[in-house]
Amino acid sequence: MSSPEIASLSWGRMKVKGCSTTYKDCKVWPGGSRTWDWRETGTDHSPGVQPADLEEVVKKGVKTMVIGRGMSEALQVPPSTVDYLKKNGIDVLVLQTEKAVEEYNALAAQGVRVGGVFHSTC
Repeated sequence: MSSPEIASLSWGRMKVKGCSTTYKDCKVWPGGSRTWDWRETGTDHSPGVQPADLEEVVKKGVKTMVIGRGMSEALQVPPSTVDYLKKNGIDVLVLQTEKAVEEYNALAAQGVRVGGVFHSTC
């Protein structure tokens, strides 16, 4: 099962190929995607992305995780979150969201088992 392409990105809107939902923030993994609801884990711009935000995607067997920090990179990614991924043998890229989507799509096109969490506003 391959990772779905992110078909479009604009401020506050993301579309994943093969999915009718428009996301504000989303999680993607080989074979699927869903809304990334920060309220589920109490996430906020600071301290930022928590390991709990990534567990669902990690469980899908990804080899690389791409984290999109927002258009203005307001979303923080603490070292503990990067360490969590590395301890699970997962490569991690933390980028501004437009760059993150480009990297994610390039990896997905190469057949890499890539997952991601993307913040599409600030």
